[in-house]
Amino acid sequence: MINKTSNNIIRTRIHDRIRKKLRGTTERPRLVVFRSVSHIYAQVIDDTKGHTLASAGSVGTKSGGNVAAAKDIGKQVAERAKEKGILKVVFDRGGYIYHGRVKALADAAREAGLEF
Repeated sequence: MINKTSNNIIRTRIHDRIRKKLRGTTERPRLVVFRSVSHIYAQVIDDTKGHTLASAGSVGTKSGGNVAAAKDIGKQVAERAKEKGILKVVFDRGGYIYHGRVKALADAAREAGLEF
């Protein structure tokens, strides 16, 4: 019998390794991406206080979790972060490959004014 490690366990290991290196501070909070099969979510987190400063998700939108929805979520989270006075963030791709929906979200957040 072949023992194959699931992709989600591999992604969790990568995410934990990234989390050891990335820390969101008050000056530069962490922009976290979570991608499920049908939706995509983004949060701006201050790790020193353990608070979520801004968030956006594709739940309740018509487009669901495709690339167009990821662009919308990137714009929304950037606008909400700018309302709170956050202009610079550290990007945490969450163990996902920087491609497709994750890249679209990051590019839209950059275009909306976040720096990372």
